[in-house]
Amino acid sequence: MKLHSNIIGEGDPFLILHGFLGMGDNWKTLGKKYSELGYQVHMIDQRNHGRSPHSDQFSYQHLSDDLLEYCNTHQLSSIILLGHSMGGKTAMHFACEHSHLVAKLIIADIAPKYYAPHHQDILDSLLALDFSEITSRTDAETILKQYIKDTGTRLFLLKNLYRKSKTEFDLRINLKILNQKVHEIGKALDNTAFFNGETLFLSGENSNYILANDSTLIKTHFPNSQVQEISKSGHWLHAENPVDFFNYSSKFIKTP
Repeated sequence: MKLHSNIIGEGDPFLILHGFLGMGDNWKTLGKKYSELGYQVHMIDQRNHGRSPHSDQFSYQHLSDDLLEYCNTHQLSSIILLGHSMGGKTAMHFACEHSHLVAKLIIADIAPKYYAPHHQDILDSLLALDFSEITSRTDAETILKQYIKDTGTRLFLLKNLYRKSKTEFDLRINLKILNQKVHEIGKALDNTAFFNGETLFLSGENSNYILANDSTLIKTHFPNSQVQEISKSGHWLHAENPVDFFNYSSKFIKTP
């Protein structure tokens, strides 16, 4: 599958994978900062997200295979790979399967464990959008407000909204398949998966995605790893505290 990406800068390849219902564009600000460190930054849309193709097939194996095809197409090796949430799980799978391609791995606020489905409220809010009646972004946000009280979450979701024609809006995500396959998002890393390369896990201070007792499991799969907490942040740690996120991640990748 030919994934869409935004590529900026010159230097060693630095690939960024967004989370569920996101897109590479979510990482524009930090991507630019990484490029200024001397990296060629690839902000990638995973399948069924952003401007990448839609498919009925959706699992971490498919997402990892897509990334391998992307690396082969762009002739990338010795990559720095950063993934947030769902993108972090994709990055884990990929690093364990193709360790020879990954120089350093950064995982943002996700552990290799199983997570029970917890996105249904958000999916229901998007399924409630009737594009035969929506004529503006304000119309769409009014509907989302009935389901989602947090303004930041609504704005994040509304980034998926685009003008399909002069008179019609639509969503860039493949909502039907993502709703059907939402159980795939929480699946644990396979028991035999293993990556011995340098790995940094970044966790949000106010997030419950990475807990203290996850450290043993993390070390089992990623023995050469460290966990760093980002203060004053939840699951969207890169958006809520971008300064610390950038400082910790840039120090990690620049350390020989």
